[in-house]
Amino acid sequence: MGRRMSLKGKPQKPIRSCKPCTMGPMQSTQNLKESSLPHAWADLQAEAKSSDWMQPEAHRLAFADPEFLLRRETRGIRFQLEMLKPDLAQAEAGIEHTVVVFGSARFLDRAAAQAQLQAAEQGGQAQDIAKAKAQVRNAEHYENARLFAQLVARSCACLPDDEKLYICTGGGPGIMEAANRGAQEAGAPSVALNIALPHEQHPNPYVTPDLSFKFHYFALRKMHFMIRAKALVAFPGGFGTLDELFEVMTLVQTRKARPVPILLFGTAFWQRLIDMDVLVQEGTISPEDLKLFHYVDTAEDAWRVICDFYALSSPK
Repeated sequence: MGRRMSLKGKPQKPIRSCKPCTMGPMQSTQNLKESSLPHAWADLQAEAKSSDWMQPEAHRLAFADPEFLLRRETRGIRFQLEMLKPDLAQAEAGIEHTVVVFGSARFLDRAAAQAQLQAAEQGGQAQDIAKAKAQVRNAEHYENARLFAQLVARSCACLPDDEKLYICTGGGPGIMEAANRGAQEAGAPSVALNIALPHEQHPNPYVTPDLSFKFHYFALRKMHFMIRAKALVAFPGGFGTLDELFEVMTLVQTRKARPVPILLFGTAFWQRLIDMDVLVQEGTISPEDLKLFHYVDTAEDAWRVICDFYALSSPK
């Protein structure tokens, strides 16, 4: 038998075949796959029974001490935790590729918008009526996001697990709700990367519970959007949508991220809001930078751009 080498490069003696163990009667049979170290969860449960979690206590386990974990000095640890928890959970669920959908949290579905308009007209206040009419108009974006998510989910249903694309949103209401809703209606799971805000934001009811994550740090949340994103679809929205959109475009422009389809859904809205040609005319971006994104107006057009980019079978 040849000499084996250890990790340090030193020769080891040949391994001999194992002999049956002759342990005393006090040793019980153990599961080979079971960890030899005790689970921290058991210690944590015991800690909860004997401590007041809201009171500082030196004797408390470090990972069970919220006051310690929330110190300024442990911020780096919290960064790591917010990075690791969603990453592990998505990997375990087989979520490797996502289509991220951005957009306003304020838009309503068509039925809710129509009901709001009827109520406003009965109230007779001109300001309320104008606001409700805008909601009815913007309900088209909600329904388009819903249809787009359905199309993605149904088109990917027959793909191998390692090639499937899953809808990912910020988990809130409006366009985010519409996309999660469309995926659920098509029988597919979807991801939500929610954020803790001063005005409490709860996950919408259409998110897959095991894939619903809450973040404290915007930076870590944005990173998770990009880690698995194979396409980004920006529907009309406000400051948050613009922030997320331009961060992604900047990452791709500066080659800090690989090119992915970036779709501006709703040509009329986006061209009225931002005149990209002005940036070229003033020399603040290159003409080639206009190729970083596409304008689309239907769910089919949006999905076709993604399919063409990755040579997938597009809908007919």
